[in-house]
Amino acid sequence: MIPARYAASRFPGKMMKDLAGKPVIVRTYESVVATKLFDEVYVVTDSDVIYNTIEAEGGKAIMSVKEHECGSDRIAEAVASLDVDVVVNVQGDEPFTSREDLAPVLDVFYGDDAAQIDLASVMMPMKEEQEIVNPNNVKVIVDNFDFALYFSRSPLPYVRDNEAGIITYKHKGIYAFRKQAILDFASMHMTPLEKAEKIECIRFLEYGKKIKMVRSSRLAIGIDTPEDLEKAIKIYLNN
Repeated sequence: MIPARYAASRFPGKMMKDLAGKPVIVRTYESVVATKLFDEVYVVTDSDVIYNTIEAEGGKAIMSVKEHECGSDRIAEAVASLDVDVVVNVQGDEPFTSREDLAPVLDVFYGDDAAQIDLASVMMPMKEEQEIVNPNNVKVIVDNFDFALYFSRSPLPYVRDNEAGIITYKHKGIYAFRKQAILDFASMHMTPLEKAEKIECIRFLEYGKKIKMVRSSRLAIGIDTPEDLEKAIKIYLNN
């Protein structure tokens, strides 16, 4: 499931911006289909423009019936009547998503601690200070078993002792949910911390859900700003 709003607050209309000849959302859809990991791939949207564009490209789209605060609520509505076990949420502004990104997230549901996991996501190390302080990059800290403890747009954790050997991890916007977990999410009220940070996975933590984080060293290239789009265009043109 690829949730896609047209009216993004930080970069309005970004899903339909041209990325080397095709809209960003089409590039993302094609990347997810190309992984060959899924029985079905859908774009879930509240926009006629996005819906019609995906359909015109031969893809599959679902129009949201209700208005939603976040992508997970949108997906919960879409999958409620579908016969599925695990639902993967890929952000519509992640056109470089690959099989290498998604397969490890699915694998955790077959691991030794699978019974504890409500959902899984991805984290990757950051080194540049400007990336760490950038609020567009969501940071995550985990316990000794890689279960998420907290997410924040602020640098996390605060490093008082530089000799502690702390690595700052960026949360990449890929989630794999058990179907019941995503349905539960839609019935939970938004929490104050989620509302303050504008990070929906905080809601899961505040209601006691377990999020398994998968470590990745792959470069995450999402499109949050016009500058990100310019970088993405250059990557496409150079490949």
